[in-house]
Amino acid sequence: MIFLHDISFGFPAGHLLFNSIDVTIPSNSKSALVGSNGTGKSTLLKIMAKEIEPQAGNITVHGGLFYVPQMFGSFDDFTIAECLKIDKKLDALQKITDGEVDEVYFEILNDDWDIEERSLQALKYWKLDGLHFTQKLSSLSGGQKTKVFLAGMMIHEPDVILLDEPTNHLDLEGRSLLYDFIGKTKSTLVMVSHDRALLNLVDTIFELSNQGISTYGGNYDFYAEQKEIENEALQKDIHSKERALKKAREKERETLERKQKLDARGKGKQEKSGVARIMMNTMRNKAENNSSKLKAVHAEKIEGISGDLRELRLSVRNADQMKVNFNDSGLHSGKILISTEEINYAYHESNLWKENISLEIRSGDRIVIKGRNGSGKTTLIKLLLGNIQPSTGKIARADFQWIYIDQEYSLIDKKATVYEFVQQFNDRALPEPEVKTLLARFLFGKDTWDKNCGVLSGGERLRLLLCGLSISNKAPDMIILDEPTNNLDLQNVEILTDSIQDYQGTLLVISHDAVFLEEIGVSGEVVL
Repeated sequence: MIFLHDISFGFPAGHLLFNSIDVTIPSNSKSALVGSNGTGKSTLLKIMAKEIEPQAGNITVHGGLFYVPQMFGSFDDFTIAECLKIDKKLDALQKITDGEVDEVYFEILNDDWDIEERSLQALKYWKLDGLHFTQKLSSLSGGQKTKVFLAGMMIHEPDVILLDEPTNHLDLEGRSLLYDFIGKTKSTLVMVSHDRALLNLVDTIFELSNQGISTYGGNYDFYAEQKEIENEALQKDIHSKERALKKAREKERETLERKQKLDARGKGKQEKSGVARIMMNTMRNKAENNSSKLKAVHAEKIEGISGDLRELRLSVRNADQMKVNFNDSGLHSGKILISTEEINYAYHESNLWKENISLEIRSGDRIVIKGRNGSGKTTLIKLLLGNIQPSTGKIARADFQWIYIDQEYSLIDKKATVYEFVQQFNDRALPEPEVKTLLARFLFGKDTWDKNCGVLSGGERLRLLLCGLSISNKAPDMIILDEPTNNLDLQNVEILTDSIQDYQGTLLVISHDAVFLEEIGVSGEVVL
């Protein structure tokens, strides 16, 4: 069980990430933290893991805890055994097996006589049985690093497991193993993830936002349904407030016009009746004061309604306004863009694939490239685009325009500002105000236009690329996506999905996200 009471956390510069968070997570439950990038999901998970201290509040975790981080760079110089925190026990077991009788080794082992066998079984489950405990983590692929830490869940059998984006680098086989483990474990589990298949295995969703934390008793599909209902209700509230604002302004205008007519009529009567000038000035001042008070009353009411309307509009999901209206690429459907004949690629004089690859990619195709981690999916993309040459076989390419969006969004010039980058797509010569309006539509406000692209998050880089494509006069003939949903929050995954659904050109995608592949309508596959 986990108790979070009045938890607050902020950065040294003074920006408060979240304030007064209260959460109770029952034993044996499976929960997920969701929310937009930057709301503090990973930070809150680190607080639960006791990796960082909150600025205020208390946290209580009952039982043993195991934490799987999102980033592994700080562990590169550690051995696999050190990462799994079994190095001391394995060393003690070896010493005892070799005949050492020092009491300290027995204290370290603490009767955990099957630690080596259990650890080997865990590595085998995660398809890591070819690795050695003394290997450095830096020698492994991203997927293998993730699996090493996931193996720790089985080795330590903790009461509480915390997972931060565990499927980011996992291939389909690894994801399937994780889904199976999650379904069977009795541990209390809390995860941060954008993997909707994984999120559908939990029984509670906690949504973290700048308004605090909200609880939804169900899996991701239930949460999405509730958010849709909330969004519809929000839209009704907005329309209601818009009508109220219009009515209040009309009422203000009518009241002031009526007051002016009455004042003018009263002034005419006073002049005819010969009222003294000093008395007329007094009465005029009184009328002006009454008018000012009347305006103030209406202004206060209008400002109140306007303020409510601003708050409601800020709460609206932004996915709809960020859709890219792709133009047709202009290529006729079915035109052969790329054809390969018995190609392969050699690493250290050894072919990457057991069988040579022959395929055709035609205009309008939607193809996913599948394979285990390290099977050469990205290498195949580089061959198809001509960035590298095959060691055997032939590749023929038609003349067409393409854009390659990789995991790091390296297409973006990190030295350019936000505004300078999108101007590279401005082949329609749109005026500056129109470009900046489009930037604002993709959530790049005035304060971000001069920001360096190198400091943008993954989600921000995605939105910037989509904004650039929206500015461009012509859609590319082919879009290539390499693990596009990695490191994106759910909202940005939705934005990308909506945009790709509307795209009429050719699509090549490397992804292990089954839900994403289904939603973008993939119709063919290449399995490596």
